[in-house]
Amino acid sequence: MSSGTRPDGALPGRATSAHAAGWVLRSAVIADIEPIAELRAAVMRADLERLGRYDEHRVRQRLRDSFSRRYTSIIMVDRELAGCVTIRPADGRQWLEHFYLAPHRQGQGLGSAVLRTVLERTDAQGMTVGLNVLQGSAARRLYERHGFVVEAQDPVDVFMMRPPGTLASTPANALTPGQLRT
Repeated sequence: MSSGTRPDGALPGRATSAHAAGWVLRSAVIADIEPIAELRAAVMRADLERLGRYDEHRVRQRLRDSFSRRYTSIIMVDRELAGCVTIRPADGRQWLEHFYLAPHRQGQGLGSAVLRTVLERTDAQGMTVGLNVLQGSAARRLYERHGFVVEAQDPVDVFMMRPPGTLASTPANALTPGQLRT
């Protein structure tokens, strides 16, 4: 995988592995907005309901309002939309946003593989990565395993950051990029 910057700002593409369940990143297009908005609603629903903040319209509209083809990559597995990730420059760092995986793709190592790919690129650029995750979200453990630490928090959000080159605590059986556990 090249860690060079593409002219459109999205993550570079990845060739499909020979493994039947390989994954690829492709640039987002306008037609991806609604499927991603639906994915966001499904993925975030339980955490937002737990926090008393779920709103059928707002959960989708927040994605529509902040969607950027330039910085968003679509995660594909076997030609099926499996998720998305956005890396947007702001405030002297890269912001990891809209990182969602379809529920049936979670817990298989795909999130770690995609996150490693993203972090390889930001490390090569010498950039700190920031993100926010909902209080109590299982996703926080993923980010902590990849070197993110808490910067600040409030009753709803946990703001985390990762300096460039921070070593991840990944298990020995971690996926290599382009592979997915079956």
